[in-house]
Amino acid sequence: MIGFYNYTVILTYVSLLISVFGMIQAFGGRFRTAIMCLALSGLCDMFDGKIARSKKNRTDDEKLFGIQIDSLCDVICFGMFPAMICFLIGVRGPLGALFVGYYCVCSVIRLAYFNVLETRRQAEEDGVNKYYHGLPITSMAIILPVIFLLQSFLPEIVFIIILNFVLCIVGTLFIVDFKLRKPNNITLFFIVAIVAAAVLIIIIFSSYNVPKLRFPEMPLWPVIKKLFGVYYGV
Repeated sequence: MIGFYNYTVILTYVSLLISVFGMIQAFGGRFRTAIMCLALSGLCDMFDGKIARSKKNRTDDEKLFGIQIDSLCDVICFGMFPAMICFLIGVRGPLGALFVGYYCVCSVIRLAYFNVLETRRQAEEDGVNKYYHGLPITSMAIILPVIFLLQSFLPEIVFIIILNFVLCIVGTLFIVDFKLRKPNNITLFFIVAIVAAAVLIIIIFSSYNVPKLRFPEMPLWPVIKKLFGVYYGV
């Protein structure tokens, strides 16, 4: 069998399986379950690197395989999965298609660039890189659950417009080259606590299905709905 089979990649595969299950739930309209899966997938990703580094006798091929398999899974878990959730919720129309596509392209660019940098870094030095270049793609597992909280408190059109701009802004931060220090264990604890609280609120207060939108007949509504894809049945 091709590939490398040891405990260092198990959590990465668990993260992928959770995301695939979340996609299935999103297609069924169970968005709060999908958001919970996204958060759980992000939690797995937080610790898969630590688990991989615990194996001290990894060969160079095993290290390279770990880099590649992590990024390939991240494309699905934090690239396609969040974009699909946003599309199914209502990010459609010309602008919606542009923002979803832009986010996905930025995700792939970021991960490919990470692979190049990390492969070169591991060939030159040992240890862990203390900084991210740009916003890590797993940030969407934090951002989207927090943004999804707004769905219960805002009109649908406002919520969907916000999702459009979140995709655009987060995608841009993926490819802007700035140094972001990696969080320590205390910071990670607070991040996990915030996301867990957001998911809990979503489970309790949010509906499974985002309702179909109903708008008063005003001159600007057809234009707004067409631009932001705020309609169903497409």
